[in-house]
Amino acid sequence: MTRRLRAPGQGRCDFVGCLHLLPLCGSPHWSGNLQPVLDRCLSEAERYVKAGVDGLIVENTHDTPYQRVDVDAGTIAGMAVAAGEVRKRFDLPIGIQVLAAADVAAIDVAVTCDLDFIRAEGFVFAHVADEGIIQGDAAGILRRRAHVKADAVEVWTDIKKKHSAHAVTADLTLREEAKGAVYCGADGVIITGGHTGEPPTSEEVQSVAGLGARVVVGSGVDVQNVVSLGSIADVLIVGSACKQGGDWRGPVDPQRVARLVEMLHEAG
Repeated sequence: MTRRLRAPGQGRCDFVGCLHLLPLCGSPHWSGNLQPVLDRCLSEAERYVKAGVDGLIVENTHDTPYQRVDVDAGTIAGMAVAAGEVRKRFDLPIGIQVLAAADVAAIDVAVTCDLDFIRAEGFVFAHVADEGIIQGDAAGILRRRAHVKADAVEVWTDIKKKHSAHAVTADLTLREEAKGAVYCGADGVIITGGHTGEPPTSEEVQSVAGLGARVVVGSGVDVQNVVSLGSIADVLIVGSACKQGGDWRGPVDPQRVARLVEMLHEAG
């Protein structure tokens, strides 16, 4: 059974907490043992859920430097194990992102583990990321989703993604790119700042509203802007601000999560 976040424009904004997995098999920093990865993932998921988040997203954030599209099988297998364990324990919307831009693989993990959405880095147009050129692959992603009977898995896609150069689409506004994504079948459009921990402006988020897809903020949410951004967006994906010291590399701080969730819920 698929759990759903609120429909776009219906009620208050939802809060999705990031589960940043420790290095997985294939990463230069892999420890050789999956158990510590699972232990930390499940511990942090428990902290998020107790703090009242509306959903979770599993990401292989510590696998730097990221591969591009063709990610090691061991990495994908580790993500599936972790996501599956989270799903067994928690009955709330859960998503996955396989960095970098392994979006077809993310569909397979999502359907295998009964997840609810993926975060796609390469859906429409193209950009130059840290890893190199990322091409849009809406056709491949949605065909794979149909082939594996995963129509209930939503695809949320980054628009002018962080950590990237966008000269090739400099003549397109955020809204124009978002319109292209929705035209190609995206269920949500994700707006970010330039880098991890940097927020988009309220004007940037507002610019992609009213297209029929979820408006998602994908970076830089903190106590200074959670209310203002939450008043515009349908979903906030929050990572760094939930960590000790606000550092994405640290463990989840349940008090920081609880404060952010409380602020969002009280404002909503």
